[in-house]
Amino acid sequence: MRTTKTKTRGRPRKPTPRKPEFWKLRLYVAGQTPKSIRAFANLQVLCEKHLKGRYRIEVIDLLENPHMARGDQIVAVPTLVRDLPGPVRKIIGDLSNTERTLIGLALQPVV
Repeated sequence: MRTTKTKTRGRPRKPTPRKPEFWKLRLYVAGQTPKSIRAFANLQVLCEKHLKGRYRIEVIDLLENPHMARGDQIVAVPTLVRDLPGPVRKIIGDLSNTERTLIGLALQPVV
């Protein structure tokens, strides 16, 4: 005996509007060195261009809070840590290579 499958047609679902992703970034620095200042400036420019209004930057000075390095396993400064959206990503340096930084943050596909 054969069984037949019947197709049921439900109402088409409306696509739910996607909430824009919010980016949580932490920049670890060691004082007000030229490299640290340059990393923060480069990060601000990059975020304003690609993430306007959808990001928060937290700057952590390891000279003032050395214990903060342990949580994200920071071994060099400046280091940028992207917490949200996941997965966590880290970029070491002054972020002056924009293309490499965008790829590292997954804002631009690898070509």
